[in-house]
Amino acid sequence: MFIDKAKIFVKGGNGGHGAVAWRREKYEPSGGPAGGDGGDGGDVILKVDEGLRTLMDLRFKKHFKAPVGDSGRSKRQYGKDGDDLIIRVPPGTIVKDEESGRIIADLTLENDSFVVAKGGRGGRGNAKFATSTRQAPRFAEGGEAGQERWIVLELKLLADVGLIGFPNVGKSTLLSIVSSAKPKIANYHFTTIKPNLGVVRVAEGNSFAIADIPGLIEGAHSGTGLGHDFLRHIERTKVLVHLVDISGQEGRDPIDDFHKINEELKLYNEKLSLRPQIVVANKIDLPDTEENFKLFKEEIEKLGYEVYSISAATQEGVKELIFKIAEKLEEVGEVESIIQVEEDVKLYKLEDENKGIIVRKEEDEYFVEGSIVEKLMDSTNLDDLDSARFFQKRLRDLGIIDRLRDLGISEEDSVNICGYEFEFFE
Repeated sequence: MFIDKAKIFVKGGNGGHGAVAWRREKYEPSGGPAGGDGGDGGDVILKVDEGLRTLMDLRFKKHFKAPVGDSGRSKRQYGKDGDDLIIRVPPGTIVKDEESGRIIADLTLENDSFVVAKGGRGGRGNAKFATSTRQAPRFAEGGEAGQERWIVLELKLLADVGLIGFPNVGKSTLLSIVSSAKPKIANYHFTTIKPNLGVVRVAEGNSFAIADIPGLIEGAHSGTGLGHDFLRHIERTKVLVHLVDISGQEGRDPIDDFHKINEELKLYNEKLSLRPQIVVANKIDLPDTEENFKLFKEEIEKLGYEVYSISAATQEGVKELIFKIAEKLEEVGEVESIIQVEEDVKLYKLEDENKGIIVRKEEDEYFVEGSIVEKLMDSTNLDDLDSARFFQKRLRDLGIIDRLRDLGISEEDSVNICGYEFEFFE
């Protein structure tokens, strides 16, 4: 089974809470605060493993959560950081943020890695809140929540050469001849329902990877047939080998087929249509194909393409084609990637995102929400005067008091802060 797409949920570990503790050594009656910080939560990391060929493992397990950080302890002991969670993926995997649809990573080389969900920071212990005027703080900071998101993984084959063309033109047969790949072959459309990858050995130290891309028909770019699922696998190829059935035995015009496939490439991605192409007329061994090939070659060469004739069934012209492909690959060298990776705003601006505080009014009640406010509530001991004062100061520093005033709040009005009811006093 070939699995080339998976949607999974990832969550970084939560940070551990800071501790409230005091020095208790003998002869130290006023030892002061000694609560340690919480540990950071683990990250969720995608890492390339060249031993993998599909995303099958991610089809059955959908949720991945990194370990949390340990809470701080007494004697200023820090909590242990949560271990990172490594998810192994095959080379050629691209990563999309499910919510925005952005491509945020392109993982192609062995040991390539990407932090897809960052763990939360550990909270500070009460030792960190001691000042000259607040020498015995009875509160600590809560740990930060880890980032969570849905992501979509897509596997794009790492092939140098892509075999394209209408169904049943001989792509799978050619692949089975030139490489050790064993694709399913039969005389009906869509025999091939998954991309097949093979390696062609030209000479000692000279080889290339070639992929049979199935499902290309008119309308493939918009989802018709199987083409839209498999067009993505051509994106990494350097050279396209375009096969046409020169016999016309299925009632199709080879020239018309050639133009339709190229139009699909252009509609899917214009840069893809500009990839170097070698045009191959297959089934030259069948009767009455010589005249068809002559007309086809004249027409296609006018457009600047190189045209070759082969018979995949009898292997006529196949060896010459292999050498031509190898020569073209050497001539082309590296090609521009058409996979555009965007900055992962959601990940690297996590801290700013957490400051998305919502202050709103419903009827006569005011509401304050947001992850940073939740963290502040977790860190507050409302029975302790110092902690309550710190809480009020943070509300002012975050601009929440000013935003409540702008909404028209008055003395003794009710304010709901993350589920807790307060009365407003200046």
